[in-house]
Amino acid sequence: MQTKALFLDRDGVINVERSYVCKIDAFEFLPGIFDLCRMAQEARFVPIVVTNQAGIGRGFYSDEDFQRLTSWMLDQFRARGIRIERVYHCPFHPTEGIGEYRRESFDRKPNPGMILKARSEFGLDLAQSVLVGDKDSDIEAGRAAGVRYNVKLLHEGATADARSGLEFADLYAIGAWLGETFGRPSPV
Repeated sequence: MQTKALFLDRDGVINVERSYVCKIDAFEFLPGIFDLCRMAQEARFVPIVVTNQAGIGRGFYSDEDFQRLTSWMLDQFRARGIRIERVYHCPFHPTEGIGEYRRESFDRKPNPGMILKARSEFGLDLAQSVLVGDKDSDIEAGRAAGVRYNVKLLHEGATADARSGLEFADLYAIGAWLGETFGRPSPV
């Protein structure tokens, strides 16, 4: 039996979206993220983060800054009994990147590169996997990779789009949907 993944975008899904978050004191977890990940683990999903990090490419912060923050973030999940299997990131930007970072990349969402790397590395069944993102580019990447369930988190003021499919107002609602869909109780 192949493994199924819960793919998570970082900024806007794991943490509050702020312009180019690169420091611990600017990182605020979104309510419900730990419950969602715990429920996903109980339903035998492997949590994996796939995140564009153009702030590196634009020179706003370094890869070392990103790695330091990521290490801290993963520690916060581990302290709550949650293991994020891997964090994939894309530092490139096709027009705003500086030097070697100014280029197209198959990994930059809406392209599916990070998801396909995870599929290869972990033997994932994308047809049974779930992606949670808050931007159209997240959803497009999931669809392009063949992820069956592409769930959009709608932030305050966002308008639902029936063409998009699965859309929810908060992570608790996504957790309830996950529980109903995969036969696990809701964390709420």
